[in-house]
Amino acid sequence: MSHLSISIGLVIAVALMVVATPSIPAQTFNVIHNFTGGLDGAAPRVGLTTDRAGNLYGTTPTGGGASGSGAVYELARKGTGWVFTPLYDFQGGSDGAYPYARVVFGPDGSLYGTTAFGGNGSLGTVFRLRPQGTTCRTTPCGWNETVLFAFDGSNGNQPVGDLVMDGAGNLYGATSYAGYGIGGTVYELSPGSGGWTLAILHTFSSDDGYQPVGGVSFDNAGNLYGTTKFGPGNGCGGEGCGTIFQLAPSQSGWTENILYEFQNGGYGANPVGGVILDSAGNLYGTTPFGQGQDGTNPVVFELTPSGSGWTFNACHVFTGNSGPYSSLSMDSAGNLYGTTNGYGAYGYGSVFKLTPGSGGWVYTNLHDFSGGSDGGYPYSNVTLDGSGNLYGTASVGGTSGCGGVGCGVVWQITP
Repeated sequence: MSHLSISIGLVIAVALMVVATPSIPAQTFNVIHNFTGGLDGAAPRVGLTTDRAGNLYGTTPTGGGASGSGAVYELARKGTGWVFTPLYDFQGGSDGAYPYARVVFGPDGSLYGTTAFGGNGSLGTVFRLRPQGTTCRTTPCGWNETVLFAFDGSNGNQPVGDLVMDGAGNLYGATSYAGYGIGGTVYELSPGSGGWTLAILHTFSSDDGYQPVGGVSFDNAGNLYGTTKFGPGNGCGGEGCGTIFQLAPSQSGWTENILYEFQNGGYGANPVGGVILDSAGNLYGTTPFGQGQDGTNPVVFELTPSGSGWTFNACHVFTGNSGPYSSLSMDSAGNLYGTTNGYGAYGYGSVFKLTPGSGGWVYTNLHDFSGGSDGGYPYSNVTLDGSGNLYGTASVGGTSGCGGVGCGVVWQITP
């Protein structure tokens, strides 16, 4: 493992870094689906994927069929409304169980995703869903599932982050654990005439972080980037405060570089979401917690290449202790969007926007969840469409079931 030098641009005063602005009254918040805990699933924890027609696709980690092992669904536009269709209900056996990641489209029109459990080894799967070739006359058609790979403990277990696909059709992802212990892995899954082959690109240990639960992202040079929730060191309650890492490919394999280590006395701690990149190669991410001079305050951060090292900047520091659990999203103008899990006026989370400016990043609150019919405790990222609409999920609330707390919602914010 090689460690890049780090220059940390600490923010002197939060007031100079970020200017808060009130909510934008012109934007409209709508719930477009209330989960019931039945065939449609329950408690969505991840964001959504769109197709070219603007239809939405997502997963729930629970609910679905009789086993309650989760579901994959579609929300299709119809006129001014939306039609919900269950695409697949996990049975909890060899087909997988409990999808904690988004599904992504491949060039063949199939959806690809992971389950944290199930499979022949009961330690998670990578799966593919394909539309059926026939049209159902009376009921919506489900999609056919194929398990591409089942983890068995010798090659990692519990994949929970989003997958990414390269131009050759190879899939890349991360597992929370390496074998049956701590650590975690980054893997590549490649298609071939005899099926799919898994290659471990990196196995984490206590000296370079562990639990890369946010998945990985590519840059234009083919490097992979991600975060680990814990390690190295013994800060943040003894488990370490987490890292931001890079995996660089070469003819001899992949080389890991630690770009930044979160630590006591710095901004943010224990990142759960992954990172995204802009066109200049800057990385952006979030932490749900904080340490040191920020108490327990979460943060949105930027990591910028600087010579042979990287410069860390806190774009926004939240006042609270349950901030963003997911990756950020960026629009064509460079604005960042995300959600907080327990922040906001009612303590049930919020949707926010960060706008870059000459004096720093301007924070705009777009919606505060109440925990009622509008939902609450969002873990998801924000998905944008070509018209500037925002979409996401909230894990509780809505109008239906789940012990009185509501089974969660899919929401839309229109400009």
